[in-house]
Amino acid sequence: MTDDSTTASGEPGAPAARAVQDAQEAHEEAHQEAHDADASGILHTAGAHAPALDEATPDITDEGDETDLTHKRFADFGVEPEICDALTAKGIIHPFPIQALTLPVALDGQDIIGQAKTGTGKTLGFAIPLLMDTLGPGEDGWDADPASGSPQALIVLPTRELAKQVAEELAVAAAGRTVRIVQVYGGRAYEPQIEALAEGAEIVVGTPGRLIDLMDRGVLDLTHVTTVVLDEADEMLDLGFLPDVEKILARTRSDRQTMLFSATMPGAVVALARRYMTKPTHIRAQDPGDEGMTVKTTQQVVYRTHALNKVEVVARILQAADRGRTIIFARTKRTCARVADDLASRGFATAALHGDLGQGAREQALRAFRNGKVDVLVATDVAARGIDVDDVTHVINYQCPEDEKIYVHRIGRTGRAGHSGTAITFVDWDDIPRWRLIARALGLPVAEPVETYHTSDHLYTDLGIPREVTGTLPRSKRVLAGLDAEEIEDLGETGLRERGRGGRSGRGGRGARSERERGRGARSAGGSRGRGAGTSGDKPRRTRKRTRGGKPVTRSED
Repeated sequence: MTDDSTTASGEPGAPAARAVQDAQEAHEEAHQEAHDADASGILHTAGAHAPALDEATPDITDEGDETDLTHKRFADFGVEPEICDALTAKGIIHPFPIQALTLPVALDGQDIIGQAKTGTGKTLGFAIPLLMDTLGPGEDGWDADPASGSPQALIVLPTRELAKQVAEELAVAAAGRTVRIVQVYGGRAYEPQIEALAEGAEIVVGTPGRLIDLMDRGVLDLTHVTTVVLDEADEMLDLGFLPDVEKILARTRSDRQTMLFSATMPGAVVALARRYMTKPTHIRAQDPGDEGMTVKTTQQVVYRTHALNKVEVVARILQAADRGRTIIFARTKRTCARVADDLASRGFATAALHGDLGQGAREQALRAFRNGKVDVLVATDVAARGIDVDDVTHVINYQCPEDEKIYVHRIGRTGRAGHSGTAITFVDWDDIPRWRLIARALGLPVAEPVETYHTSDHLYTDLGIPREVTGTLPRSKRVLAGLDAEEIEDLGETGLRERGRGGRSGRGGRGARSERERGRGARSAGGSRGRGAGTSGDKPRRTRKRTRGGKPVTRSED
């Protein structure tokens, strides 16, 4: 009996304990499942706003302007027929706000601070006045110009990609002209650029480093330059180019027209303008809330991820149902290269863009991305500055950005022109304090990011990822040509080809004007602008000797 009793009291006790344990585990599992079901990395952006910026107040804005630009044409602003015809041939008929605001002031020869984001059309805002203020070979007044063949206009940009992009847009506007545009930037052979300058150039587009190299070699003469454009000035200062910019400006005429364009107007840019410009007109053709709208309208997702699991998570994100062109931002060149190689090995059409690549490889990556041969671009911030690519559906911050400005700049690559976009940010454990600062600065929820792995349910529900996907793209979906389908150019030969297009050399651009025609030599009653002498008077308007429709065009002093 005792044994039976022991058995009866003991044996049932063990199953009871197990039952309690099983019930507890089931409860915990159910709780975890419920938690996972509720977990999400999607941020609520109703209260989001743009970063607070300490910026100067503009003189001219497009706020409250009721002018309907759809009824305005470039000719209405006094743009010469050759340029209007060239733009019309490319379907460019009506000016953008930054162009409409800039043209009247720039054509008067006044210094300008233009504030507008990349992709708003600001290139033509300075390109058209610059072209109209120069003469090309064979044009009226060319033979009498003692500075014929020397650069008369200079455009300085922070990156090679931007220099190439601006030069191409300038060539479109100059298609009906005989002017020559020469691109000078690092990563290309010196010889083709030196030869192009020796043959004659009216407009030079380049980056600070290569410009100074060519100046020091004695092959780039800027003494006749009467128009200088500093584009993406804020980025140039961020990259530490201020000493180079100052050296370049010192080699140009003191009475030049200077046009400075920048997406933002921080104190450093304002200081640069005050030092090197004469009574500039500050024009802002953007809603100060533009970036705030990007922050609000773009779906933002934040995950706390483990470094060893990030690529697995990315591989799933790249298989989301609505995923198109995607940019992945990495903090370092090494990380950028590693992630690109890893994704390529998993079957994704991927290209890397970072500073350790040669210029040919960088241009190959951008062309492949723009032409749809690859749909994933892994880039560092510096390499990707100013790149304007449409239809980017996803941006992935592989590492937490340094601050809120970089964050907004990155996510602003998607959700453009009324399209939807998704921005995903990975936050490491060590980066949580930095992310909290970013969130507070932008009015985003400051809660700790949800821990996420490639197996997390919310990853799939947040981003519309099919459950059956793995970390490798199926062969049946590898439909893009890939990076290798985009040829790497021989940069030396490319430079020769760009120069060798007949009398205009295909570079588009305009020639130099004589000092007499420019009205910038020794001035009589009005006197010289005399920057070097410390004169602070108004900039005199330049007298033009070009013709428009066969009639002389002049601008006299008021």
